[in-house]
Amino acid sequence: MLFLTIGTQLPFDRLVGMVDKVNSELQLEIEAQVGNSKISANNLKTVSLLPPDEMDNKLDSCEVIISHAGMGTIITAIKRSKPIIIVPRVAALGEHRNDHQKDTVDSFRGVSGVYVAESYEELKELIIKRRTLEKPKGLNSPSIQRLVDFIAI
Repeated sequence: MLFLTIGTQLPFDRLVGMVDKVNSELQLEIEAQVGNSKISANNLKTVSLLPPDEMDNKLDSCEVIISHAGMGTIITAIKRSKPIIIVPRVAALGEHRNDHQKDTVDSFRGVSGVYVAESYEELKELIIKRRTLEKPKGLNSPSIQRLVDFIAI
């Protein structure tokens, strides 16, 4: 099972729509926490918000996490040794106030187990390769470890 989460603060209809479209072709088991998304996903098992214990169960049992480029989800994936595909929200598309998620993507690019998809095609290719995606081995960059330490305070 793949698990999509878009965070709890803002909708991310573009990501939900992309994953739904990919799954219309691939027909995989994909479950999703979609918040207050306005997209009606026909190819995903969706829920608006999961209680913390159910969220933990989904994260533990999934094969791959697909997510917005939110620090909390990325760090959770690394700690749980789950490959994660991150898609940044884009301010110009009205998905966030600024482009800090693009900065997050740039910071985690090249970290083992963290995969970046900035287009539908990249997302689809990573989902197709899901069984060969490397699991995170921890935070192998001193700058990323400092960032995680700072956030964890």
